[in-house]
Amino acid sequence: MTVRRLPALCGLATVAVLLTGCGIRATEVPTDYGPAPSRVRCSLAEPDVSARATPGLPAQVFLLCGSSLVAVDRTVRVPDGASDSGRRVLVAQGLLDELAAQPSAAEKEAGHTSDVRGGIVVTGPRSGDPEDTLRLSTDPDDLTSYALAQVVCTFSASAAAEGDGSVILAGPTGRSARRYSCTDEVRARPGSNEPPADEVTGG
Repeated sequence: MTVRRLPALCGLATVAVLLTGCGIRATEVPTDYGPAPSRVRCSLAEPDVSARATPGLPAQVFLLCGSSLVAVDRTVRVPDGASDSGRRVLVAQGLLDELAAQPSAAEKEAGHTSDVRGGIVVTGPRSGDPEDTLRLSTDPDDLTSYALAQVVCTFSASAAAEGDGSVILAGPTGRSARRYSCTDEVRARPGSNEPPADEVTGG
């Protein structure tokens, strides 16, 4: 009986001990099944209705997801009759407030976060600044690389930007303003690629 059962045992390839006993060596070559699936999907499963519920100017802000920036829809309230310069400041402030707000439940589920902290105030240019300067109550150099990328890319895609998509920022001190740009590299890797900046002067 024992002799008759040995072939059957050798047919059970899933049992490593029996395979070895039957003279078959289990392979030690690892099998490549590809990278493990990501737990963060970054795209919303369905449109976030809450982001569109507030009346105002349609806009987008850039949130963090994993190691990159992703654009999500927002609305910014701008009073009627605001001048161009006043409108730019109001839009910028509204966008900053949105960046500092907690992501919605749907955005959190998709893995969205923000490195921008609340309390940053935007004002217009001082004497000697370029006319489109946005001065922040926190110096851009004091922001994390992630937060600076979020601010620059968000402003660059809005009515707060220059005609070429760049944005002129400065801090609360007398330091000269700088023109920042949002590039593909910044959007892809905001932690290691800060927005390019050039110093600008003159009104």
